[in-house]
Amino acid sequence: MKATERDPKTLQEAILHYADFENCKSFMIGLRWQDGVVKCPRCGSDKVFWIEKERVWKCYGKHDHAKFSLKTGTTMEDSPIGVDKWLAALWLVVNCKNGISSCEVAKDLGITQKSAWFLNHRIRYALHEGTFDKLSGEVEVDETFIGGKARNMHVDKRERRITGTGGKDKTAVMGILERGGRVRVKVVPNRRKSALQAEVRDHVAAGAALYSDALKSYDGLAQEYAHQVIDHAEKYVDGKVHTNGLENFWSLLKRGINGTYVSVEPFHLFRYLDEQAYRFNNRNDMNDFDRFKMAATQIVGKRLTWDEVTGKTDSATCPN
Repeated sequence: MKATERDPKTLQEAILHYADFENCKSFMIGLRWQDGVVKCPRCGSDKVFWIEKERVWKCYGKHDHAKFSLKTGTTMEDSPIGVDKWLAALWLVVNCKNGISSCEVAKDLGITQKSAWFLNHRIRYALHEGTFDKLSGEVEVDETFIGGKARNMHVDKRERRITGTGGKDKTAVMGILERGGRVRVKVVPNRRKSALQAEVRDHVAAGAALYSDALKSYDGLAQEYAHQVIDHAEKYVDGKVHTNGLENFWSLLKRGINGTYVSVEPFHLFRYLDEQAYRFNNRNDMNDFDRFKMAATQIVGKRLTWDEVTGKTDSATCPN
């Protein structure tokens, strides 16, 4: 779908533009059916008829659920929230540097906080990018701990959740950054050698220049990579040997979690990582509309139900 002069450039323009259902319809058709021929998402037939009054198509194929809408087959499916509000929420999530809370989305769109929370998680699910391509060139690896700040918690919650210092009662997160390229972030069970080195081998091509801090868990990688270490007890930069790229990413991530979301449950953390990684990976050479449009292409074929997001089914677990 090619950009046009009519495409919105700012949030204000986007809200006004997509308030017109015909603009929503045109955008979604171009997104889903690039040849302009609407096809049934259930059977693939192009023998469909648009019912103006209901704003749905009817498929004449012989199957159940003959009617389908712009939302069918996307992360928006079965949502009572209008497409105009979904597109406005998507614009906010992918373009707000430090993220946007469900309370803010609820206020801006005129929906409940519970609906906004579910909507935000469905958008984050769509932003997850799975790939088998490995990072190469110069690659930084680092890890951090994510957890609520004790001073932001009620005393009862603090006593229940904070039982030690350092990384205790926090979630370990590993980051892998290809300099000049993309970052990949994942929740890991711990910072032991078996866990961290397995992630390095899964995501970094053999022979790459690998930079890490002096954590002993990275010992042994020099056999497969050009591994160099920076000891932060002595200095933070030694020529090309540093992890400042990932330190920058951790700063942005924690600024969003601590400042915007305040506290994130470990069960949902991987989705917030996907959100921040998407914005970080598409921060350069891309305007707000392009970033929004790229995210919109990822909503097709993805579905996250309420039972999944609240942990009532096994499929709600963290993706690989």
